Amino acid sequence: MSETVTETTADEEVRPFTEGDREIAYRSEANPSASGPTSRPAVVAPGSATGRRKEAIARVRIVPGSGTWTINGRTLEEYFPNKVHQQIASEPFGTAGVEGSYDVIARVHGGGITGQAGAVRLGVARSLNAVDAEASRSALKKAGMLTRDARIKERKKAGLKKARKAPQYSKR
Repeated sequence: MSETVTETTADEEVRPFTEGDREIAYRSEANPSASGPTSRPAVVAPGSATGRRKEAIARVRIVPGSGTWTINGRTLEEYFPNKVHQQIASEPFGTAGVEGSYDVIARVHGGGITGQAGAVRLGVARSLNAVDAEASRSALKKAGMLTRDARIKERKKAGLKKARKAPQYSKR
């Protein structure tokens, strides 16, 4: 019942491994960089897209530049003083590997600060995808940045105080 793999090519090396009474062969490629797909640098060109999150809507334009942000006429640090929101908004550039290559001009309205940061993030990711889908789409898609977050506030129901909160029960 013992089988070994005898067929090999120049790029592969077969190493047998014995487990109990059977032999298992593992293959490792001698030159992994030669057989893998060649990665090319991302294209730096202008692009635009719309991002939405909760009640917030962001119209985002990216243009080749030095990495300056303009959101409603203010810088990223002025508009989003919280570091978490700054990180959320600028995350797609790190994922796509093009930090500092684009200037961002965004118009945001509606919602709160967290929703606006999420809307800017989706807008930036979609515009990077529009510029060069071949280089950045797989990384952005894997990180979940091209998917709109569909979670929204639940509506108020009749007879309740909020979406699910019932009036206080009174026994007498």
